Amino acid sequence: MNKTFTIILIVLAVVLITYNVTLIDFEDPIKGNSIVALIGIVASLCAILLLIIYLTSKKIQKKIEDS
Repeated sequence: MNKTFTIILIVLAVVLITYNVTLIDFEDPIKGNSIVALIGIVASLCAILLLIIYLTSKKIQKKIEDS
């Protein structure tokens, strides 16, 4: 995976988080579609975390190969 593709995936995850925040009913966030939106937010945050770990590991690998 290339760096720009990874950044595009991160941006898409952030867009998905903002969309899911609009679906949450803050009066009762544990019922109905709100719980689905909360699960979507957590899943997107996990995806962002994994992509950041991937980018960091690629930087480390490049430094090891250069030295």
